[in-house]
Amino acid sequence: MSEPFQLGDKLGPVKVIHVQVPEADVKGILVVDNVAAGPAIGGLRIAPDVTLEECFRLARAMTLKNASAGLNHGGGKSVMIGDPHASRDRKEKMVRAFAKALRGETDYIFGPDMGTDELCMGWVKDEINRAAGLPKALGGIPLDELGATGFGLSVAAEVAVEYCDFKLEGARVSIQGFGSVGIHAARFLSEKGAKIVAVSDSHGTLYNPEGIDISALTAHKSQGGAVADFSGGEKMDGPAVNFIETDIWIPAARPDVLSRDTIGDFKAKLILQGANIPITRDAEKELESRGVVNVPDFIANAGGVICAAMEYQGQTAQGAFKAIEEKIRENTKEVLERSRKDGISAREAAEQLATDRVEAAMETRRFGIF
Repeated sequence: MSEPFQLGDKLGPVKVIHVQVPEADVKGILVVDNVAAGPAIGGLRIAPDVTLEECFRLARAMTLKNASAGLNHGGGKSVMIGDPHASRDRKEKMVRAFAKALRGETDYIFGPDMGTDELCMGWVKDEINRAAGLPKALGGIPLDELGATGFGLSVAAEVAVEYCDFKLEGARVSIQGFGSVGIHAARFLSEKGAKIVAVSDSHGTLYNPEGIDISALTAHKSQGGAVADFSGGEKMDGPAVNFIETDIWIPAARPDVLSRDTIGDFKAKLILQGANIPITRDAEKELESRGVVNVPDFIANAGGVICAAMEYQGQTAQGAFKAIEEKIRENTKEVLERSRKDGISAREAAEQLATDRVEAAMETRRFGIF
């Protein structure tokens, strides 16, 4: 059974703000979790079913992610209840109204997330001048175009396979969620010699044990096609991607894809968490007890926020990718070493690493996190 949701502990949150703008038909939530290291940075997510619990859990993941990456930012998250596939005009109205409602919350810097992108961040910047992950025309590093998060996952993979019984060259990979993170993770891992055998999106799963042509599939996807309709493999139902026998499984979509009740047929040897909080804690512990190597979300998928933070500080794309490689390589190794040495789960090891850094930052602030 999953642990009950509890809002608030010694780290935060500092603020929880519920936003409602009736004239724009906008409802949402901002959670600023911790600002000891600096203003919180975290994405704006749009989904029809987002909740306060999800927003807080994502904000906490950002606190730990930013701390583990050594960034001078705390963690926060914002969510809007709505259709992530709304028309451009509708989405622009929503994003602008939401940003304007939060214009005074200077402890929070917007970034892109599920349902939002660089263009959305351009609208936020125009309204309140406080956003990262901007379009290239506004001086941004196009992290979705360049694949910052996917690149970071490939770096984590290079380190993590040292703790597995297989090599990255020829490793079989399945990716749950073939969006901006999954597409680039597939590209970078393919370039390192891995074989992508299964991918999924909201319409289903594509499986080819001989390996999927990622370039062709990406082109198909960019034209609006569903992965299961691509001719280069077998069409299966959506959840099938989670239970195909592979070496590496990458969840890159929504939270809580796997729980303890749904992991019975899980067969991968290594998990690289491309999404935030994709597996419940009890499911993680059970899988690790079976010998599965697990790299938690805020360690493995930190490439995007590292890139956004470097952009916010005026760095180039080259500088950002160098920082991603250095930080994710170091943190993946430290977490897996600490997990093995201390006999604790990878998440516990990662949380210890990040919490130590947050608490050290809190000691330098008058009244702690405030």
